[in-house]
Amino acid sequence: MSRNQELFDRSQHLIPGGVNSPVRAFGAVGGTPRFFQRGEGPKVFDADGKGYIDYVCSWGPLLHGHAHPEVLAAVHGTMKNGLSFGAPTGLELEMAELLCSLMPSIEQVRLVSSGTEATMSAIRLARGFTGRSRILKFDGCYHGHGDALLVKAGSGALTFGQPSSGGVPAEVAALTSVVPYNDLDALKEAFASYGNELAAVIVEPIAGNMNFVLPLPGYLQALRTLCSEHSVVLIFDEVMTGFRVALGGVQSLYGVKPDLTTLGKVIGGGLPVAAFGGRRDIMACLAPLGPVYQAGTLSGNPVALSAGLATLRLAMAEGFHEALGDKTREVTEGIAARGNAAGFPMCAVSVGGMFGLYFRASLPNNLVEVMESDRDTFNRFFHAMLNEGIYLAPSAFEAGFVSAAHSSSDILNTLDAAERAFKAIQQ
Repeated sequence: MSRNQELFDRSQHLIPGGVNSPVRAFGAVGGTPRFFQRGEGPKVFDADGKGYIDYVCSWGPLLHGHAHPEVLAAVHGTMKNGLSFGAPTGLELEMAELLCSLMPSIEQVRLVSSGTEATMSAIRLARGFTGRSRILKFDGCYHGHGDALLVKAGSGALTFGQPSSGGVPAEVAALTSVVPYNDLDALKEAFASYGNELAAVIVEPIAGNMNFVLPLPGYLQALRTLCSEHSVVLIFDEVMTGFRVALGGVQSLYGVKPDLTTLGKVIGGGLPVAAFGGRRDIMACLAPLGPVYQAGTLSGNPVALSAGLATLRLAMAEGFHEALGDKTREVTEGIAARGNAAGFPMCAVSVGGMFGLYFRASLPNNLVEVMESDRDTFNRFFHAMLNEGIYLAPSAFEAGFVSAAHSSSDILNTLDAAERAFKAIQQ
């Protein structure tokens, strides 16, 4: 028995499903999840000692690959002075200054420990600021596991939400409305019906949780206009995309200024850091200045902030995101080309260091079209690539990530592995 299998068997006795986050269980693709022991640059190594070129990158934070020496040095330099104080540190100010300078829509920022904490706090803040209760989200966008956000669409294009998880009261879900992503008519209908009831609209400006779906031209701009007309707080969830697709996030690429932004992943460099921030008048509603309460013992943890600051500063090098984008396009377009040549309809899309691979002929614009992808072929391809030493996200509905540590040789090896994998699943 492999060491991975042994660890998984034992874990299932003590940890629900054997994992501490559901997608890690390989439930969508089948088989045994890999238990990783170490990472180095673009590679991870499992409990059996096998190495893999990694295109998950801890689901996005590892912009510079695993165990980058400058990030590790920053962590070591901070931790020798103590791990946590539960009191302010200068590193919190350094991070706040950096985030506000890189994203001009953020005038003030509050640090937290997870993306879920950031989004649920942003929603509470928007409700406190507006005095309204209803929020609007988009089908297929994920914003963490807060009750108000674990809501799926009901029947029809314009719907009140239904719980997508056990333990979410119907009364809570009823305050969340859901429309399809990229459907401008449905969006306009929602605002016409109850725009004056909305506290906030929360959106992944590029959707990264139904694989990787770009907004249609003009969609984000129309959303900004509708929110402004109805005095609704527009929240961009850039927990995944922030500093991954561009130094200024999606909002810098599309020229749309949200009222609040949520961040995470990259700003922790692999350690738990997240944030929410935006307009000064909205942020002034937070305690201790205002009536909206939010707190966290480990918020602004100095060790985690040192990793995030080092990660962001490395990403500020001239041409960094352009070079990262070139690498990402090379690997994803190369895989899609080899898939099509082997008789498997495929397409790919990428921005900066994030990408989507689809087993379908054309790029999807919403969740319904994403679901039309050939999941069975993806699952077989996933395992064939795993056998070749390539670690992709274990689900057809997750975005992928490339790091600056991925070399030309790594990309060439990945494309050669893909060619062999497609031949293997043809049989």
